[in-house]
Amino acid sequence: MSLEFIREYLDELDATLRALPHEQIAGVIAAIRDVRDRDAQLFVVGNGGSAATASHFAVDLGKGASLAAERRFRVMSLTDNVPWITALGNDLSYADVFVEQLKNFARPGDLLLAFSGSGNSENVLRAVRYANSIGCRTIGLSGFEGGRLREEAQECLVVRADHMGRIEDGHFVIQHLIVYYFMSMLHAEPAIAAPASSARR
Repeated sequence: MSLEFIREYLDELDATLRALPHEQIAGVIAAIRDVRDRDAQLFVVGNGGSAATASHFAVDLGKGASLAAERRFRVMSLTDNVPWITALGNDLSYADVFVEQLKNFARPGDLLLAFSGSGNSENVLRAVRYANSIGCRTIGLSGFEGGRLREEAQECLVVRADHMGRIEDGHFVIQHLIVYYFMSMLHAEPAIAAPASSARR
């Protein structure tokens, strides 16, 4: 039974990944490159497994795609300051834990990347609404049919699946596609040739 489950899960995951919208992913890469090149801020948010994806994404862009780069990513995951999140959740509401952080940091021209498997997480949606209202760019990554995030984010990349695990798998692959694209650009830069006078004779 377990072997059958494994085969079925992987077969369905393979179909989900093959259906990912390549052009939209390329568009997200272009948006993130633009933010980096303008020295603007990239914010990432999500709940639960999506919070972990947001944190992982921030780590990979902030380190792997920034070390030795001429331009580094100014990237912040709003899921990681636990004392601040719990203070906001306790004193205001859990729905405000991201938007209130954005009010401290976000500026026009910044980018908010919002992960939500259902597309209906109110705290994510409030952050998107606020970011839209002050002139940030907003991109959602959701699943199922996109939920409300599809309507409220300026752009929304939907992983077409009806299983949360495979939706989160898809989001994780997308964030790795983005990060490793930028890392590959670092490695693709030609090495500076040593002056002829320094060559060993």
